[in-house]
Amino acid sequence: MLTRLLALLPLLGHVAAQVHTDCNPLENSNCPADPAFGTDHVFNFNSTPSAELWETTAGVVRFDQNGAAAFTINKQGDSPTIRTRFYFFFGRTEIWLKVAPGVGIVSSMMWLSDVLDEVDWEFLGSNSSFASTNYFGKGRQDYRNGGWHPMTGMQDDFHNYTTTWTRDQIDWYIDDKLVRTLKAADANATSNYPQTPMRMSIGIWAGGDPSLPEGTRKWAGGNTDYGAGPYTMLVQKAQVTDYSTGREYKYGDRSGSWESIQVTE
Repeated sequence: MLTRLLALLPLLGHVAAQVHTDCNPLENSNCPADPAFGTDHVFNFNSTPSAELWETTAGVVRFDQNGAAAFTINKQGDSPTIRTRFYFFFGRTEIWLKVAPGVGIVSSMMWLSDVLDEVDWEFLGSNSSFASTNYFGKGRQDYRNGGWHPMTGMQDDFHNYTTTWTRDQIDWYIDDKLVRTLKAADANATSNYPQTPMRMSIGIWAGGDPSLPEGTRKWAGGNTDYGAGPYTMLVQKAQVTDYSTGREYKYGDRSGSWESIQVTE
């Protein structure tokens, strides 16, 4: 849902840049190789992470907020976001996150590849009873891909949100409990299955901004009242595991299939 909505947001154009690819290998055979993570690491956000591994793509993120990174919406147009500079090719991520409250406020984690394969977690500030998961293949719009998962306390404390990804399936977990499985064969016979090297983004945005389309604001729970803010999402840490041990990933053709990815050791 996140990317499909952000594509409609002229107000938050810098957020929409999250789903932009500088070079899409489905359209250009000369795209540069992607730097691979090739390992496993826990990033504690009680201090600013390495600029060689992470970048802030929008707004300001504070990494000294009581042992966590603070992503805060203070005013219209705020959408603080960080993203890995590295890619992983099948793998696992865990984030320890406290959801921001507030009508229209969306806390999110997204994987995105150069060919717009995508895997999401999203949390609505107006709905403290459900977490949302989603996926897209090659940027194809299909709102049937989403899932809603009951839980409690997401705005009151930190919870662990884990995603594991292989060429055969994606599993989503909340506090180590499996809440959803997507089989590759069930994603339009694998054609809509995310299967290319990903980067991870973590951020917050106002889906209830009064200037946005009514459908977007309804999905986000209603109009955002900036005067009632600020609205803050907190992230203690993130663990990223790359199931490959490569140094870089290169698309061998324009198929967008996992078999086409060339791994340089």
